[in-house]
Amino acid sequence: MASFTEGTPCWVDASLPDVEAGKRFYGELFGWTFTERGGGQVPGGVRARPADAYSDGRLVAALTPKRDGRMPTVWGVYFATDDATGMGRRIAEKGGQVISAPLPVGDDGVVAVAADPGGAVFGLWQAGKRPGFEKQGEPNSFCWTEVYTRDAERADAFYESVFGLQGTDLTGDMAGFRMWSPAGTKPGESTAVGGRSLITDEFPPEMPGHFLVYFCVADCGRTADTVAALGGRVRTSPFDTPYGRIAVLTDNQGATFAVLAEPEEAAQEG
Repeated sequence: MASFTEGTPCWVDASLPDVEAGKRFYGELFGWTFTERGGGQVPGGVRARPADAYSDGRLVAALTPKRDGRMPTVWGVYFATDDATGMGRRIAEKGGQVISAPLPVGDDGVVAVAADPGGAVFGLWQAGKRPGFEKQGEPNSFCWTEVYTRDAERADAFYESVFGLQGTDLTGDMAGFRMWSPAGTKPGESTAVGGRSLITDEFPPEMPGHFLVYFCVADCGRTADTVAALGGRVRTSPFDTPYGRIAVLTDNQGATFAVLAEPEEAAQEG
């Protein structure tokens, strides 16, 4: 199983009110299969089990039960680190906040949850037996993430100092967007692992800073149609970018994510 450079996305999970409903939705949408992990109690005394998701027999994500109804229904992203405790200290020093202190997850690894200075929440994963994704960058698996913020300068300084990420600012129609490459690589499109976008006046004024998780698909339009048919919502209809065709979608429980059909697939889609 591949290891992950510090500061690169290595895992995603969805926090849902109903994991069984999530398994049906994402099983139909992406063709994922699932295995259960150890469970716990959720409000009302109901026992719920997290589910690991697989595509082509390879680990791609997890669906986890919300322990508290006040928690958001979201897709979350985790960044690799060799030292979750030390990274937590660095996050606090740079103006962020550790929400959940590092906690061992059996012998799989150590998990922590943090927020940047603008309030965008992300996870840390210190690998043990489980490094993270077994499949990514292929259809029906994770391919990209970006943080949305109202303060680009502050967000750039935070992520680039905490994780050592290197920025590449885009121009033209993509002006205002910054791609991030891991430390030790040549910054640019070929090495980028995520990015930073702006919350502009086009967004609701109450929208907080947040991460958006992307999954690769073969056909963006068909995926959007399937989400609607399954009771979800198309938040942003498919549109073209230099990097492929994108749609922003919400599942039938309220978790938002994006899909990307890369240029060859998007061209076939028409």
